[in-house]
Amino acid sequence: MASLTLPPAPPNPRQDAIDLHKAFKGFGCDSTTVSNILSHRDSMQRGYIQQEYKTMYSEELSHRISSELSGNHKKALSLWILDPAGRDATVLKEALSAESLDLKAATDIICSRTPSQLQIMKQTYYAKFGTYLEHDISQQASGDHQKILLAYVGIPRYEGPEVDPTIVTHDAKDLYKAGEKKLGTDEKTFIRIFTERSWAHMAAVASAYRHML
Repeated sequence: MASLTLPPAPPNPRQDAIDLHKAFKGFGCDSTTVSNILSHRDSMQRGYIQQEYKTMYSEELSHRISSELSGNHKKALSLWILDPAGRDATVLKEALSAESLDLKAATDIICSRTPSQLQIMKQTYYAKFGTYLEHDISQQASGDHQKILLAYVGIPRYEGPEVDPTIVTHDAKDLYKAGEKKLGTDEKTFIRIFTERSWAHMAAVASAYRHML
């Protein structure tokens, strides 16, 4: 006779909040317990824990982590407890600050997010920091790099899987003419196509482009 295996009970956010508070109390912080709890919870569960912690102890969990931990451990957990949009916004703000400018990190985030993710991230960025993401990009990036980042965060793009073969072929030819067949590079064409087309479309363009080489 087959036995029935029950799934493990989901974590209790209230108990997690209590255990975290205990780990923070006393002389020194039990950072191992803090890490073990938070690293084994998904984004929604971490959100519930933060709500419970604030309700029970009238304090933001993020503030307690910031005061109890230090170095890379503090930075990692402070980012981990954020929702994805909040984490992206926080990393972007640091990457676009004059004191810690890291345009590669900013580019990695902006160019790897879907249009809908970018819209939520932009709203979160403004809510957290009181400044528009586009403004900070304009202040810290320049030239074609600035143009492509601003286009990525400002131009709505289709997110579905469908592609138009005719437009794919046309874009592949335009990119070929703007790059391989041109002395120098027509950056405007590259920026236009890369920032206005969907990921599925660009994958098809890449395939068509390879057949032209």
